[in-house]
Amino acid sequence: MFVKIILLVGVAVLVWSASARSSQAHGPKQVVTVQRYETLWTIASAHYGGDVRGAVWRIEQANHLAGADIQPGEKLVLP
Repeated sequence: MFVKIILLVGVAVLVWSASARSSQAHGPKQVVTVQRYETLWTIASAHYGGDVRGAVWRIEQANHLAGADIQPGEKLVLP
């Protein structure tokens, strides 16, 4: 009896984890417009906690930036 319950719970968890989820599961991505004198560092420190270096790298990757150069008016997706 106990084995059947464990098996049933296991199957339920498997079905739940494999079910389709929306690509918007974490909500819409935040987009910021670069203001005058802003840098990736200032944007990352304003929007993320902890080590800012990792946040700068994630912003660069999400926006396919070749480096840290950004221009006022540019729109950046914050991952």
